[in-house]
Amino acid sequence: MPRQPCLPPKLPVLIVLHQEHSTPGRVGRMLKERGHPLDIRRPRFGDPLPDTLEHHAGAVIFGGPMSANDEDAFIRREIDWIAVPLKENKPYLGLCLGAQMLARLLGARVYAHPDGKAEIGYFPLLPTQAGYALAERIGAPWPSHVYHWHREGFDCPSTATTLATGDDFPTQAILVGEKAFGLQFHPEVTHAMMCRWTVRAAHRLELPGAQNRERQIEGRFMYDPHVAHWLEHFLDHWLGVPSAPRRRLSSRPRPAAMLSPLLRVDRQRG
Repeated sequence: MPRQPCLPPKLPVLIVLHQEHSTPGRVGRMLKERGHPLDIRRPRFGDPLPDTLEHHAGAVIFGGPMSANDEDAFIRREIDWIAVPLKENKPYLGLCLGAQMLARLLGARVYAHPDGKAEIGYFPLLPTQAGYALAERIGAPWPSHVYHWHREGFDCPSTATTLATGDDFPTQAILVGEKAFGLQFHPEVTHAMMCRWTVRAAHRLELPGAQNRERQIEGRFMYDPHVAHWLEHFLDHWLGVPSAPRRRLSSRPRPAAMLSPLLRVDRQRG
């Protein structure tokens, strides 16, 4: 048999985490499945950030318990550093805090809900027309509900496009240029991560708007397969992986009669 050509190794993806034992979860696993090593750094604990992303395929800044409005030096450094992928037109993905940092860099407001509400648990996601267009390009519709764990939201910067909205926190997904995304939600969360968060930070489940642990676990069984399917396609698009032509996606919501009984019950709960 003819020898297969030896392909060059893929570039690593820069992973920025904010706690000592944080992991990149499902996003990290999917990136490694696509052949990308993970260059994990924790600036909070002294790790430097690169001056250029020339030797990286992209960068992901994850969430954390801190605020993008904090005055800590590492927060300011991370916000300023996001200018590197924007200037070099390299893929950038901000998740929760990482999305809020992107917004702060571009002059938008990061703020707490005026009524003190939190989004903790599974909440509806509503794509905009630009969001539907992105779904057509990547070949997968947006999930109907996504997992949240935050008390602050952000405004869409004037130089960005809103891709998806929500209820209590209207800005849920933004695009800056062609390759920089900010997502207010947590598609990276695994079942183990959700169980750990809801136990170690159980006091946060008492916040107004937070869902209890049982409802979050129920929501994961109902909604997470769709989130995982969307994330697979989204990461391929984000990394610039060519995709085969797919059938046109319907932007119309599925009729209630086509939903599972559990999903219909959840929607009736509001």
